[in-house]
Amino acid sequence: MIAVLQRVKMASVTVEDRIVGSCGRGVCILLGVAREDTEEDAKVLAEKILGLRIFQDENDKMNLSLKDMDGEALIVSNFTLLASYKKGKRPDYMGAAAPAEAKRLYEYFAYLCEEQLHHVGRGQFGSHMEIAMTCDGPVTITMDSRVLRPDRK
Repeated sequence: MIAVLQRVKMASVTVEDRIVGSCGRGVCILLGVAREDTEEDAKVLAEKILGLRIFQDENDKMNLSLKDMDGEALIVSNFTLLASYKKGKRPDYMGAAAPAEAKRLYEYFAYLCEEQLHHVGRGQFGSHMEIAMTCDGPVTITMDSRVLRPDRK
């Protein structure tokens, strides 16, 4: 499971001219689900993201996590994060999970975040989405659950 986190002041996702999800101060998470991912990947990634200290404290140091500062999240599915670009000019997405499994794990990841945050917005799985955000920093971090799970390297 791959996630791209962008620290934001606000973010929203629109499908067919309708906002389907949004968040205030917190993170916008683009989430890609790989073929071999399991619920354990979702758990370790959610735990790491929710506890990651990327927000300023009263001394302007990045010492606060999303949970510490009562932040919000917007989670958007993004299979293109699994693109293989090693050969040719057209990326292939064979490493991405099949749509039904990807949706199940995306929903599970979002559920884990909802258990610990007061607001989690979601994109619309499988749709063409437009994302608007006001980046804060910018602070952008990529994560891969394989790095967090030694048994998966």
